[in-house]
Amino acid sequence: MIVVVGSDHRGVLIKQHILNLLRGKGIAAEDMGTNSEESVDYPDIAASVARAVAKKKADRGILVCGTGLGMAIAANKIPGVRATAVHDEVTAELSRSHNDSNVLCLSADLLGERIVDHIVNIWMDTNFNGGRHARRLEKIAAIEKNPLP
Repeated sequence: MIVVVGSDHRGVLIKQHILNLLRGKGIAAEDMGTNSEESVDYPDIAASVARAVAKKKADRGILVCGTGLGMAIAANKIPGVRATAVHDEVTAELSRSHNDSNVLCLSADLLGERIVDHIVNIWMDTNFNGGRHARRLEKIAAIEKNPLP
């Protein structure tokens, strides 16, 4: 499993914490930047991580910004990416089991390291349920192919 991890300037510290967590679990985790608290534009980082996942250069991605919301919006512009802004253990589990989320988006400002650890562990360990959920993902993929009928 390869996971690419990126953040804007507000998420640098949490991003490093997540990289350490993943590597401690024996997961190959690649740092996609940024590595400074100097202001950067989150869509640039989101696009890099999302493209790596969409091109199958990574199995999953994790993004961190102030709220996680901007990263999710930007990452979801890349076809094949299912980025979810997650804020607790329940949304972490459901984003994987029901939505087969392949990019996790987190808030650096609203979540502490302890909850981030729980979210990341649950998200990494939860499998997609398939079944009726697979049918729904097929419909999402169809929308991506023809967004403006």
